[in-house]
Amino acid sequence: MKKTLLVCAMLGSLAATSAQAATLVGFKLGGDYWNADTSGTFAEKGQSQQDFDYDSSWQGSIWVAVEHPIPFVPNLKIRENRIEADGDATLTGGWDFNGNTFSAGDISSSVDLSNTDFVLYYEILDNDVVSLDIGASYKLFHGSYRVADAGHPETKDLSSGVTMAYANAEVGLPLTGLFGFADVMLGLDESSVYDYSLGLGWQFDGLALDTRVRLGYRDFNFDVNNFDGITANNEFKGVFLGAEVVF
Repeated sequence: MKKTLLVCAMLGSLAATSAQAATLVGFKLGGDYWNADTSGTFAEKGQSQQDFDYDSSWQGSIWVAVEHPIPFVPNLKIRENRIEADGDATLTGGWDFNGNTFSAGDISSSVDLSNTDFVLYYEILDNDVVSLDIGASYKLFHGSYRVADAGHPETKDLSSGVTMAYANAEVGLPLTGLFGFADVMLGLDESSVYDYSLGLGWQFDGLALDTRVRLGYRDFNFDVNNFDGITANNEFKGVFLGAEVVF
């Protein structure tokens, strides 16, 4: 989290020069529904990674953001991500996980990489054509890796986080409500962890609030070595549909 605050403090000097800063406190509430193809391998530290055949699965994200005009103080976004998948594999020999040796045969796996993003960011640009937010985030995991055979399951919980650089950019077509967007998180202490989405959206202006509909593609990659005792390389990617209200 110290890295997150340091990055945001450095960006504060840039944000102070933005003539397009908001003049009132604003709120954003949104959510995405995501059909993800899942792939990857994992193992306990010191073991060979096992490949599993995962089913495609529906994932969901919800978020809230607070934006304000106070100089040097970052805006805040909190996003909750549910990321889960079930898979299976056939072992050709013994494989150790969480202190248990799974013998040759069929095993199943449940991967839960659900996490919460705590994002601190500055509005560098904010107008009807181009907007740019830059900051940092902390992705805190609260999931697990679970393996089971005909005997019993073994579970390794995840409770650590990844410090990430953050950027969000939008380019709009004036008078149409149409815009393109890209939202990117790149791991700093875990450089092979990333989470990005890009796509198109439409904004419908209202008297009290604005409504935005989004369609795009998201890719979340979790490639780590000895993360809470787990070595893994899992990827979730696919098309999502979302909505956001701004007031």
